[in-house]
Amino acid sequence: MYMNLVTQQLPIGANIQDNGIYFRVWAPNREKVLLTLEDQPSVYLNAEGNGYFSAIIPSAKEGTLYFYQLDNDSTLYPDPASRFQPFGHQGPSQVINPYHHKWSDAQWKGIIHHQSHVIYEIHIGTFTQEGTWLSAIKELKALAELGITIIQMMPIAEFPGKFGWGYDGVNLFSPTHLYGHPDDLRQFIDQAHQLGIGVILDIVYNHIGPGNYLHVFSDRYFSRCYKTDWGKAINFDQNAENVRAFFLTNIIYWLHEFHFDGFRIDASQAIYDASGCHILSVISTTIKTHFENKSIFLIAENEPQHTKLIKPIEKNGYGLQALLNDDFHHAAHVRMTGKNETYYCDYKGTPQEFISLIKYGFLYQGQWYHWQEKRRGTPSLDFPPACFVNFLQNHDQIANSLFGKRIHEIADPGNLRAMTTLLLLSPQIPLLFQGQEFSSSSRFTFFADYTGETAKMTKEGRINFLKQFPSLHAKEINCHIPEVMHIKTFLSCKLEQRKHNETYLLHKDLIQLRHHDAIFNGSSLSYIDGAVINNDAFLLRYFGEQTERLLIINFGNDFFFHPAPEPLIAPPEKSKWVFYWSSNHPKYGGEGFTIPSSRGNWHLPGHSALIFKNEEK
Repeated sequence: MYMNLVTQQLPIGANIQDNGIYFRVWAPNREKVLLTLEDQPSVYLNAEGNGYFSAIIPSAKEGTLYFYQLDNDSTLYPDPASRFQPFGHQGPSQVINPYHHKWSDAQWKGIIHHQSHVIYEIHIGTFTQEGTWLSAIKELKALAELGITIIQMMPIAEFPGKFGWGYDGVNLFSPTHLYGHPDDLRQFIDQAHQLGIGVILDIVYNHIGPGNYLHVFSDRYFSRCYKTDWGKAINFDQNAENVRAFFLTNIIYWLHEFHFDGFRIDASQAIYDASGCHILSVISTTIKTHFENKSIFLIAENEPQHTKLIKPIEKNGYGLQALLNDDFHHAAHVRMTGKNETYYCDYKGTPQEFISLIKYGFLYQGQWYHWQEKRRGTPSLDFPPACFVNFLQNHDQIANSLFGKRIHEIADPGNLRAMTTLLLLSPQIPLLFQGQEFSSSSRFTFFADYTGETAKMTKEGRINFLKQFPSLHAKEINCHIPEVMHIKTFLSCKLEQRKHNETYLLHKDLIQLRHHDAIFNGSSLSYIDGAVINNDAFLLRYFGEQTERLLIINFGNDFFFHPAPEPLIAPPEKSKWVFYWSSNHPKYGGEGFTIPSSRGNWHLPGHSALIFKNEEK
């Protein structure tokens, strides 16, 4: 049981009861656990005989600060299930009442899985100048007006230092104090729900960040069989019943006490589990058991592209809803920048790649992948488009460059508008990174506030990572790499004031088309087919029940489509194509457009996207 459904209490941590505070912790390697309370006598917890220690302390109350001491170790340790670390990851834990906030989202039913969604990724520390949940609340109305339906929040578990990405969380139940009080987070999510926006949390279950103390409570938390690029792997399969319970409780905690609507699971390929039932599958079934009346949305980052994650449980899958599609990003990056070094080398950015991405999900479904010198991917031909999340920018890919430049700084403006059209009008779910919708001038690089050996290793790791790019291999490049540990690097990533500029209008209009056009929102869409026009241009035809759309994208020069021996460009029976929309409209920063004549073949303007709809003759 990961939460008592009657008392609404977690099985671990500090829970408020009528007769005091109930403390409970798992420490199977220890004989004694001493609870050290602020301004109160220390108390030994009672050994339950199963590795757990617990006690009700009548004198403790909401706001009480506490530590644990283990056996004869004089070190003061925070609670592994601390709900709040007001003084940082090594400070005292604090008793929190999770039911102070009066929720107003009783009618909210979660995130219904369909293709008209638009995801918006944010990093709370840089999303606003203040870097808090309360300041972020002020931006929610603008996101709703843009048409965002899901916010993907980068990790928020308490982490070392004064700034960071959050993927090095060490107190997994504690929203970081850097962004505000836990009730501020509740207020953010409640307000998002009032505006029709779901909120999913990026969780990291492949490793724990430096400075964590889980190992002193039990040596079973970390695997002896596996390792990751970032630290010790979590043990989910070797005498791991209570470790699994710890993480499943964490899942229920975020959903129940904060009303999150789902999760983005970080680097799921590094969540190792050779037991009979993979932990990701158990997460999926546990959520369904506890939240029968709410639709929870689970997406995963999975570099090997294992579609088993999105197969239903009853078909031996893990029951997640969607996977991030790196193939879309990589093909688009090559097309827009002309660079295909390192992990971009297996992409050419050809028209056929984009047609295949739209029709089939992943590009690599088991073919040989030269960069890794092995086969990559699993079949995705039969999955619905909404099982894939496409993106042009996210935190990783922006930072995987020398200066963390945004795509608008390195791509041709016209082709970026055309690619944005493809992103936002494809049947797959699109993801935007904070500021993308108005071409933010702030860059996004890697930053972390480490010290000592961890800082040294992190800096060296960053340099070595960038060296995989031949263009960044020279020693002279090193002095230009932003200092990971410098606060100026962090501050430079903060978003400036939101702009309603040409780029914003482009995104808003396309998102409105996605939401309200019956073909683009999927409500009347039957299927999509596509054809290559030339080496730089292609078309996609959206077949509907009563109406159709034709999207033509030309990344090359102006082109006269003559002859035109391609049946997909022919209008439906008793219909004609009429102009619907162009990415080259001056209000989007374009140079203008010509409406193709109904007589003769078409002139296709370069670096642009055109949309046509059919109309009865």
